[in-house]
Amino acid sequence: MKDQRKTEIKVGVTFLLAIIIFLWILGWAKNWTLNSQRKEISVEFSSVAGLEVNDPVTVNGVRKGYVKDIKISGSKVITLINLPSDIIIKEDAKFSVMMLDLMGGKKVEVNSGSSINELDYNKVQQGSYDGDIASAMSMLGSVQNDLIDVIREVKISVTALNKTITDEKFSNDLKTSVNNLAMLTDNLNKLIVNNKDDLNKLLKSGNELTKNVNSFIETNRDTLTLTINSIHDVLKTSKEVLIKVNDFMDKTNKNQNNFGKLLSDPVLMDDLKATIQQAKDLTKILIEQLKSKGVEVNAHIF
Repeated sequence: MKDQRKTEIKVGVTFLLAIIIFLWILGWAKNWTLNSQRKEISVEFSSVAGLEVNDPVTVNGVRKGYVKDIKISGSKVITLINLPSDIIIKEDAKFSVMMLDLMGGKKVEVNSGSSINELDYNKVQQGSYDGDIASAMSMLGSVQNDLIDVIREVKISVTALNKTITDEKFSNDLKTSVNNLAMLTDNLNKLIVNNKDDLNKLLKSGNELTKNVNSFIETNRDTLTLTINSIHDVLKTSKEVLIKVNDFMDKTNKNQNNFGKLLSDPVLMDDLKATIQQAKDLTKILIEQLKSKGVEVNAHIF
């Protein structure tokens, strides 16, 4: 009777433990918790790529919460994630949807951030989708034709390169060029070795010349400064003189000064021409008289 009683007790305890374990596993899978003080954060994604309610949420790689709700808002997806109250999220935190495992599961990864201020949990946060194998394969499919074209072009280029390299004339020319380059390098080395002393002397002479020039400039710095200033003054004065000459010529051309007015006076010019003609006639008469009987002067004085 006692053995039967013990057996019933063992069966009951085992059954109770099995129920407790089952409920614990079910609660872990469904993210059930007895703690009512939890944080909820709304995150906006452009795409969640198959993320579902009750999928895990990891904080810095550690599973701490779950996806409570997913809603579509226009072209965006609003995801509500649930986290324990002891998790501190900073205002520079980052939210991203990424692959959970190779079987295609998804999760929300939260980088808690390092800012001083804590996140405002009432605001909708911005998240990103980091992609997975499926999206990578989809992207690869979209560039498949381009990839085939690139491989074809590479094959053509490699074939042409092989033909060029295996061409006997090209190989001989390449060998000749390499030999010439080797000979040139060898001759250059010999030239440097044979003229090492002359090159050293040339370098020393250059250094001495540089030192002498620096010394001359340093010694005659004041004189050079005065010379440069004098040249500057001469150039300035010459510029002023040229400006005045140009102004005088411009005024003369425009008859804005006495010289220009005289040149443009027709009566004065006619008188000047007549005077010059009379001087020429008088000179001609004097020359003829000097060649004949001398100068004849008939003066009538009243």
